[in-house]
Amino acid sequence: MIPPVFDYARPADVDEAVRVLSGAGEDAKVLAGGQSLLPLLRLRLAFPEVIVDVGRIPGLRGIREDGDTLVIGAMTTHHEVIRDPLVRRHAGLLAAATATVADPAVRHRGTLGGSLAHADPAADLPAVVLTLDGELVVQGPRGRRTVPARQFFVDYLQTTLEADELLVEVRVPKTDGWGYHYEKFHRVAQAWPIVGVAALVRRDNGRIAEARVGLANMGTTPLRATATEEALSDAGDAEAVGRAAESAAVGTRPAQDLSGSPEYREHLARVLTKRAVLAAAGMG
Repeated sequence: MIPPVFDYARPADVDEAVRVLSGAGEDAKVLAGGQSLLPLLRLRLAFPEVIVDVGRIPGLRGIREDGDTLVIGAMTTHHEVIRDPLVRRHAGLLAAATATVADPAVRHRGTLGGSLAHADPAADLPAVVLTLDGELVVQGPRGRRTVPARQFFVDYLQTTLEADELLVEVRVPKTDGWGYHYEKFHRVAQAWPIVGVAALVRRDNGRIAEARVGLANMGTTPLRATATEEALSDAGDAEAVGRAAESAAVGTRPAQDLSGSPEYREHLARVLTKRAVLAAAGMG
């Protein structure tokens, strides 16, 4: 299909992008990698009056260290995240999960910031950044502010981003020494996961000292399986992990759609959580 008519702006820097967004209000959409926005335009599910292309703004791309944190520019592509040695060394979960996103064509064009700002609860990376206790840096006419991932996602395809703000950075704490694994179930290789589970595990003396478990497609936002995280404390074998995984769906509200019922997704959450945690803990 043919997209609706819109004006096009390609700002030279972040300040100019914010000015354009401020002038357009709710009628503007930001174009990053385009892997989410362009299909919506072609299907006429979005009708922006202005498209703000931030693809060539200096400083929105790249990965650097800031003490115990990795700082990833919002326009950094999935392919760059996967291959970057800093991410692979200090945030292996992010690299591993990003490698499962869609297909090579999408990974070369799609961006980390675009995926997070789109806020599809079925997407892989919002749940992963939530599991990593990441932070998102946004810039607007009032300056910059930092939003914890647990506060950034507010509802289906909705974030705390104001209409005149732009996501500029993603900050991810280093997880050196943690085991990690991303497990998902999907009908075909390029499809959204029916359920996805991100697991981070820190062991001490052969037992789980701390665990984080993030869930994709188990509600209108990415979620943490907090009941399972608490139950995993001091788990020392596969049987204990299995018992903890039984509470993975507690507090979730999975959707009913053509891919499965809520009950089916709850079952998948329990099964995939057990697999992901065992793999992350090296108990599989």
